[in-house]
Amino acid sequence: MKEPRYATAPADRIRFGDKLVYGAGAFVNNLLAAAIGGMSIILNLGLGMNPALVGLLGAIPRLTDALTDPMMGYISDNTRSRWGRRRPYIFVGAIGSGLVFALLWQLPEGASQTYYFVYFLVGSIIFYLPYTIFATPWVALGYELTPDYHERTRLMGVQNFIGQLAYVVSPWFLWFMKQETYFPDLRAGGAGLALIIGVFVVVVGVMPAIFLKERFVDRPVDSPLLLPKTTITEKAAGFFQGFAAALKFRPFQHLCLATFLVFNGFILISSFGAYVVIYYVFAGDQTLGAEYAGYAGTVSAISTFVVIPIVTAIATRLGKRKAFFVAIGISVVGYGMKWFCYNPQFPWLILLPAPLMAFGLGGLFTLMGSMIADVVDLDEIETHQRREGMFGSIFWWVVKLGMAAALAGGGVLLNLTGFQVELGNAQPPETLTLLRIFDCGVPMIASAVAIWSIWAYPITEARAHDTRAELDRRRGAGATTSG
Repeated sequence: MKEPRYATAPADRIRFGDKLVYGAGAFVNNLLAAAIGGMSIILNLGLGMNPALVGLLGAIPRLTDALTDPMMGYISDNTRSRWGRRRPYIFVGAIGSGLVFALLWQLPEGASQTYYFVYFLVGSIIFYLPYTIFATPWVALGYELTPDYHERTRLMGVQNFIGQLAYVVSPWFLWFMKQETYFPDLRAGGAGLALIIGVFVVVVGVMPAIFLKERFVDRPVDSPLLLPKTTITEKAAGFFQGFAAALKFRPFQHLCLATFLVFNGFILISSFGAYVVIYYVFAGDQTLGAEYAGYAGTVSAISTFVVIPIVTAIATRLGKRKAFFVAIGISVVGYGMKWFCYNPQFPWLILLPAPLMAFGLGGLFTLMGSMIADVVDLDEIETHQRREGMFGSIFWWVVKLGMAAALAGGGVLLNLTGFQVELGNAQPPETLTLLRIFDCGVPMIASAVAIWSIWAYPITEARAHDTRAELDRRRGAGATTSG
């Protein structure tokens, strides 16, 4: 039976300029995430720090996200302010993130490894606090900018497209930092780049707070910005109850599981493709293998920009669930093609699977934000609470924890193949076979299970429309427009 389709009412449309402003927040968010990781090469190549310590500096501060992200989501959801629940935190968080990031990389010359480790560890933990204050309410703001089922997808398509531009810029960071015309060494280059990024984050990061309007704003008469007046114990209890309730909400579980599988299925074998290209396709030639792997990466990045509007169009015509099936299904085909296209006889075939695989992550992060917004509406029907911040923070918390586990698991899988660096191009045939099986099979299986998970996801366009109508009735806002 064909599902009914509903037209987007003019009042529910977001101006394209506002979509661009929200997308500017995505660029800032992704830029900071890429920079904090990509610039860490300074610690090793510029300051001589042990790579193992550099790895710890990347992992330890992110553990704070397990607590601070959901806490910030709860605080934002429950803030009562004349300026809204999200915008004050976005404004302060953007300024704080830019300033702390710029200071973080002003590393002194000639200090000890212990000094650098402690300085960067403490500085990173401090940095992630304003970063969370900015990012969590910014994510939540996107869920509430429009109540329309399709307009949410269009918004997320625009923000995902703009956010991807950060990953076009970030690969050039090392090149910029090594410009001897401007910087005497890599440490000084990092300090200069951090100042540029910091200023950019402050200027652009505050734009969503200044130019966008929230749909749910409470205006207290006795205080400009506060949580409801309850005791610390009551606030703590409310936080843990809200956290548990969001985790138990079945439609949300489907989205978290699907994202965990698609994203971390990709991350788990993210390095395997390079090993297959170098040691199977090019018989151990690292230079030529890296070159072709680079070509494939470039094709994939360009393809992602094409994928996002395609998935957005499919979702607005067929619904989000079907768009998910199409996007992830195409990526499964792409992963499977690697078995045939990673061929020593025809190395240029390496490029063919890349556009198809781009449908995986490109489609995933276009659709998930829009689908979580629908989940928030359904949750409000049952709980009478708007909890965009809590749902958004838990979603990304699950992604981050899964990513940490996938990065660790990737090393375990590599060991299981029997790969040994010292063997060079003399890797055993069974090792190369296992590398290829994991490279193709892991993301294919993970994506297939994700499709199964979304198959049981209950929010169709019709149900989302009925939910919206019920919420409008409660608020006295009138009915939606159908067509």
